[in-house]
Amino acid sequence: QALEKIGETYEPAPDDALDTSAVAQSVTHQLRRAHGQFTNRFLLHFSRLSLRPAEFSVLSLIAQNPGRKQSEIAAALGIQRANFVVLMNELESRHLTERRSAPNDRRSYAIHLTPAGESLLADARRAEADFEADCLERLGGTRARDQFLTLLRRLLG
Repeated sequence: QALEKIGETYEPAPDDALDTSAVAQSVTHQLRRAHGQFTNRFLLHFSRLSLRPAEFSVLSLIAQNPGRKQSEIAAALGIQRANFVVLMNELESRHLTERRSAPNDRRSYAIHLTPAGESLLADARRAEADFEADCLERLGGTRARDQFLTLLRRLLG
């Protein structure tokens, strides 16, 4: 049933359409397409907040783990150190996060949300609930979503 829901997003091919059977069964191709489509849908839901998916993930993890080192947050999200520093600089310039010297390691920073970051994250969580509801409907319900997430974790593991 979940695959039928996902298949509904494809337009019927005209008679002179390209033969896409070579990529239609490719996990790599389908994941790339899904990523692009879901990123666009995410951006639609979050556009009024000017928040990208990586920024939302970072804010969420900082809120759940205040005072952790930025290297720990980056590693948990699979973001390269150099890219994470740029991302943190952007969040800090928007006054959403702040870096403080880590209590036991002066070379590291402990990161926290600012009140503005907490407020934006509260709004973002409401947008996430709408986005998740859309995803849940497209996947065909809670059971299908749980199976989908299990399969994704298996691919990542």
